[in-house]
Amino acid sequence: MSWELVFFAVFSAVMLISAIGVVAFENPVHSAVALVGTFINVAALFVMLAAEFLAILQVIIYTGAVLVLILLTIMLVDPNKLPS
Repeated sequence: MSWELVFFAVFSAVMLISAIGVVAFENPVHSAVALVGTFINVAALFVMLAAEFLAILQVIIYTGAVLVLILLTIMLVDPNKLPS
């Protein structure tokens, strides 16, 4: 078994667990942190495919800009109305 296959399996497993965490967590902040993990692992898979430009775009655009908007929306939510 080659190292590329091992890294691919590890990145894919962590990405899938993070993606399930995005949906499964009740706290929106925990979901946003799991979303960061998903985005970072997608970028790692892009690097493995020798698509470094796409990996950089993934990190800058999604992890940077979109997640900031999601966290801003979470900050505007009333914490008393969130499930415990």
